[in-house]
Amino acid sequence: MKYSMVVFDMAGTTVFDEDDAVASCLRDALVAAGCPITLEAVDPVMGMPKPLAVRELLAQSRGEAPTDSEVERVHADFQQRIIDHYRTGPSVKEIDGASALFSSLREAGVRVALDTGFDRATADTIIERLGWGGGLIDDSVTSDEVANGRPHADMIEVLMQRAGIDDPSQVVKVGDSISDIEEGLNARCGCVVAIAGRRTSGAEDRFEGVRVIDHIGRLPEVL
Repeated sequence: MKYSMVVFDMAGTTVFDEDDAVASCLRDALVAAGCPITLEAVDPVMGMPKPLAVRELLAQSRGEAPTDSEVERVHADFQQRIIDHYRTGPSVKEIDGASALFSSLREAGVRVALDTGFDRATADTIIERLGWGGGLIDDSVTSDEVANGRPHADMIEVLMQRAGIDDPSQVVKVGDSISDIEEGLNARCGCVVAIAGRRTSGAEDRFEGVRVIDHIGRLPEVL
């Protein structure tokens, strides 16, 4: 295999989110702050660092820029909601075959890494709940650990640096949002793979060279 590392998104890519739990928690935090918004309005900001997503949605809803303190309050509410979900929610599980795929990649000498628009506390809650610690993944990075989250390349660049990878063409990026795709392209990854769905509709036409699969289980066919 010519690739040295695969960087996976979490919610919606390797973590089950067909019930739209992440978008629902974000919407509910905004509604609680007096900002009525629909799930459909949340879709375009999925994958972004969540404070940035909150800021954009507040601005769109109210027609003016929110204050930093307001963004912090809404984001804190979202964080509590999403952590509660990942700690106790009955629907929380990995996408079918995720652990097996991680293991097969690592057995082939390919590093498995996670990056996410969540903060570290949320990511660690997911990793613990799904039992992904203890050697199933090699590394992870969260949006609050870098200067710029998606669609910037910072998270992938951090993972490359820690892995001792100098050539981004050795890296594969996999995700289910437009910001995932843009992140991979901005990092100049050798392969950018989108999970088919409403948030990546039209990706093959919009982004040259992006591969689209309907499930992460088909990733080996692309690689």
